[in-house]
Amino acid sequence: MIISQVIGGLGNQMFQYAAGRAVSLQFGQPLLNDISGFAGYELHQGFELQRVFDIPIKAATQTDVRSILGWQSLPCIRRIMARSSMAAFRHRCFVVEPQLHYWPGIQNVPQDCYLSGYWQSEKYFCNVIPTLRADFTFKLPLANQNAVLAAQIAQVNAVSLHVRRGDYVKNPKTLATHGLCSLDYYRTAIEYIVDRIEHPCFFVFSDDISWVKDHLKINFPCRYIDHNRGAESYKDMHLMSLCRHHIIANSSFSWWGAWLNPHKDKIVVAPQQWFANDNNIKDRFPLEWILL
Repeated sequence: MIISQVIGGLGNQMFQYAAGRAVSLQFGQPLLNDISGFAGYELHQGFELQRVFDIPIKAATQTDVRSILGWQSLPCIRRIMARSSMAAFRHRCFVVEPQLHYWPGIQNVPQDCYLSGYWQSEKYFCNVIPTLRADFTFKLPLANQNAVLAAQIAQVNAVSLHVRRGDYVKNPKTLATHGLCSLDYYRTAIEYIVDRIEHPCFFVFSDDISWVKDHLKINFPCRYIDHNRGAESYKDMHLMSLCRHHIIANSSFSWWGAWLNPHKDKIVVAPQQWFANDNNIKDRFPLEWILL
């Protein structure tokens, strides 16, 4: 079997599921998802994949994990063995993502393995894109205010624009890792979009809409969306995916909002500075996306 460790917010969960799904299909093996890390997990909205998407998720039990990793299956030992310094002592079936950009070694993992990492590159699942698009079908239709917005999006040349602040601002550790997209990035991205499409209408998504209104002036029709909160936050991703073009933040959430848009002619603008440091992100984006 293939077991994929799943943790983090919805965007991270989607990357981890997608990588595991690709490996499971490559070998014709069942995919199980280790969601044990969500016990007592207080960040984001907990495990969301099964609630948000119409996919059957089979959760891995501790017995399943032990069948792959043996004595290294205990969570406390796994955390130690996941360190890069312990790679030589790791069970051969314990596959830990060694770098932030695409790792070709994923093609040579054992047919029974436990995947641990974030796997944030389309290259990990480029061979199974139609399957993942079907998997990532939103379970429930949009309703009420979101249905009205969806109808508006369908009637205009809609551009989603995502400004993520929230935990990036409030948590010093998160801010030091990710940083914030600059206003210059958004201004340049808007200019890039409006030079290439006619009659754009911007749908602005943010966890700090008042800050966006005060600091980012958009001289085109705009709709500001900030009502989908808490357990309803994923509906922003659904709305983003309905737009024709996208300006994303340094966030896996809006990465997937843009990726789920099936239009071949979409323009997706992404920030070249994804992290606050110089981490290698060369494989993070599909080749057609524009980095600014």
